[in-house]
Amino acid sequence: MMNDDYEDLTARQRLDALISQAPGESYASVSALIGRNHSYIQQYIRRGQPRRLQEADRRKIADHFNVAEYELGGPREGRDHPLGFFEAEPSNLIFVRRYDVRASAGHGSLVDQELSNGEVPFQAAHLKTLTPTPHDRLSVLSVKGDSMYPTLADGDDILVDQDERQPHRDAIYVLRLEDALQVKRVSVNPITGRLTIKSDNPLYESWPDCDPRRTDILGRVVWVGRRL
Repeated sequence: MMNDDYEDLTARQRLDALISQAPGESYASVSALIGRNHSYIQQYIRRGQPRRLQEADRRKIADHFNVAEYELGGPREGRDHPLGFFEAEPSNLIFVRRYDVRASAGHGSLVDQELSNGEVPFQAAHLKTLTPTPHDRLSVLSVKGDSMYPTLADGDDILVDQDERQPHRDAIYVLRLEDALQVKRVSVNPITGRLTIKSDNPLYESWPDCDPRRTDILGRVVWVGRRL
C-alpha cells in the first residue's frame, strides 16, 4: 500500500512538471483536454482527488504530452511512447522542497511561516547542470509582484541555491530586507565591493551603493518555471 501511495504521488508530480514546463499549458487546459471541469487536474495534483486518473483520461494526457502512460500512473508494460522531459523512475528524480512563502518582486511580503508545501521533481542530470549544490540546500519559492518583469513574473516558481550567498557577479538573488523576502538583481562594484540592488522593471526603484555586510542574501536564483 505504501508503494502504491508513492507511485500515485510520483504520477501527480510528473504531470505537474509536464504542465509547468510546456508552453501554454495549465491545469485548466489539461482539464479541458479530457473534458473535465476547469479545476479537475488541479484537485488531482494538489489534493490527490481523484487518487488516480481514469484510464481514458491518462491515455489522452500521455498522448498529448508524448510520454509513456506509466509516467502518469499506468502499467509499466509496453513502453511504446517516447519519454518526455525526463524519466519518471524514482532513481532518476530529485525532489526539491517547495515552501509556502513568496519572494516578493514588488514591495515585499512579511514572512511569518516558512512551511514546506510539497516537493517539485527535477531530473537528476538536469539539476546537476543548474547547480552542484545538494538538493537539501535548494528550495522552490513563488514570486509575488512584477518588479522583476519581464525576467520574472508574478506567480513564477524559482529554484534558489542557498549555498550561493556571496554575490560575485551580476545575478538574481533572494534577500531578506527588514523581515521581508525580496527577489532582486544584485551586482558588485569590482573596486569598492559595494552592492547595487535593482529591479528589472524600470518602474521600480533600485538601491545603489549598498553595504554587503548589511545585506542578508539567502541564495541565488538558478531556475525559473512559468505557466502561460
